[in-house]
Amino acid sequence: MSELVTLRLEPDIRKRLDKLAKATGRSRAALAAEAVRQFIELNEWQIAATEEGVREANRGRFIDHSRLKTKWERKLAVALDKTR
Repeated sequence: MSELVTLRLEPDIRKRLDKLAKATGRSRAALAAEAVRQFIELNEWQIAATEEGVREANRGRFIDHSRLKTKWERKLAVALDKTR
């Protein structure tokens, strides 16, 4: 069961929400609830990942900068290849 929550939006955000609701055929409430759910899930994940990283660091488990840089450069190259 859902509960009623009231929130204040800046006029521009409200207009954009109304436009999106009309374009998608969904209510403002449904869109706002989905946005809040996604925001919470993302932040919960980020907090958990940060806490795990701190635990790993406290155990002395680190990755050196050059290895990390190489890893992310490879990921970036693959992502860029997919866009071409």
